[in-house]
Amino acid sequence: MDSLDPLRRLAVEQARNRALMIGAAVGLAWLVLVGLFAFFGPEAEGQGAVGWPLWLVGVFLPLALVWLAVWAARSLLILRLEAEELRAMLARMQGEGAAAEPMAEPRPVAPAPAPAVRRSTVPPAPRPAADARQATLELDSLPETELTATELFHALNFPDGPEDREAIRCLRLALADPGMARLIRAAQDVVTLLAGQGVYMDELAMPQTDPALWRRFAEGARGETVAALAVIRDEDALASAGAMLRSDEVFRDVAHHFLRHFDRLMSRKAQDSDAELLAVLAETRSGRAFTLLAQVTGMLGRTGTEAEDEAAEAR
Repeated sequence: MDSLDPLRRLAVEQARNRALMIGAAVGLAWLVLVGLFAFFGPEAEGQGAVGWPLWLVGVFLPLALVWLAVWAARSLLILRLEAEELRAMLARMQGEGAAAEPMAEPRPVAPAPAPAVRRSTVPPAPRPAADARQATLELDSLPETELTATELFHALNFPDGPEDREAIRCLRLALADPGMARLIRAAQDVVTLLAGQGVYMDELAMPQTDPALWRRFAEGARGETVAALAVIRDEDALASAGAMLRSDEVFRDVAHHFLRHFDRLMSRKAQDSDAELLAVLAETRSGRAFTLLAQVTGMLGRTGTEAEDEAAEAR
């Protein structure tokens, strides 16, 4: 996968250059048409002080729209590349984490045919050994990975890039646990889909909240009793998330899946951790996505309709 990254980046860069060339060609063609019209067209008489500004707007507005489309296309290509790289990195880490679990046992345990042969020849004797070995290979029986508070924070915040080695290490540890892996995959899907609509977690301001309220939320409180946790004031982000929940069935399913898993994590941590940890986890990129969606869905006392009404009033 790593060997394909330079080729993928080269293809994206070529596509961005093509978009730039197409924009330049369209803009030049438009200017040529305007020049021909100005040269061969009827004389513009009596336009006055109002006519010329309108004529200039008619000339330059299409150019502005063309270059806006070029900028959007180039930005979308970069966004898709970053999303693919993050998905690939998570997939690699999950694969390496899953592969590392069986290798923790001694190599002689790996071959399964030998116990089967002995069981067929002398059934009573080999059965205990076969059962013990089979138990070590059952993925469902693997113990959950116990992460420290710092490791959990880095895993839920995602690495900032390939050089963020500590965050990558913590993410690999988290992906070794099936439950955490499901949460992280759901969080990554939600963050990526929101970014596709211009909602970025790093740009969401998260004022400090009362840790006791997060503990109360983790213990099952909902609605107005924990309304002080609804601290996101970015009305555009709230409106976009609400619109996606209503109109995008795929996003709605992914978002509710993510909300359930993050809620379970908070409930589990509320039983054996300090309330400060819950507040800190809410400040990660995954936690910000959870707060945004919980605020829009009304879990924190604010519904998507209310958020849109406030956004309309702000405009």
